[in-house]
Amino acid sequence: MTDPRITIRIDGHEHRVPAGASVAVALLDAGIPRFRTSVQGEPRGPVCGMGICFECRVTIDGHRHQRACLVPCVDGMAVDTRDGADV
Repeated sequence: MTDPRITIRIDGHEHRVPAGASVAVALLDAGIPRFRTSVQGEPRGPVCGMGICFECRVTIDGHRHQRACLVPCVDGMAVDTRDGADV
């Protein structure tokens, strides 16, 4: 039987996440509710879950401002939520 989970790196740490899950689901599953910090210093995370609000933006494989709710996880993917990486 094949393991239905894949490995991604979140802020430099490996996490096993459900295969086919969005990056937003993977972050929440890993216990990370803050995806970025607003320009006023407030924590931001997914609000709409369908790509309209842009609150869940993160850096994925070096590409800034990716909407985590729209991007499916890929084995080996690197996700960064740290301040300065995606603001």
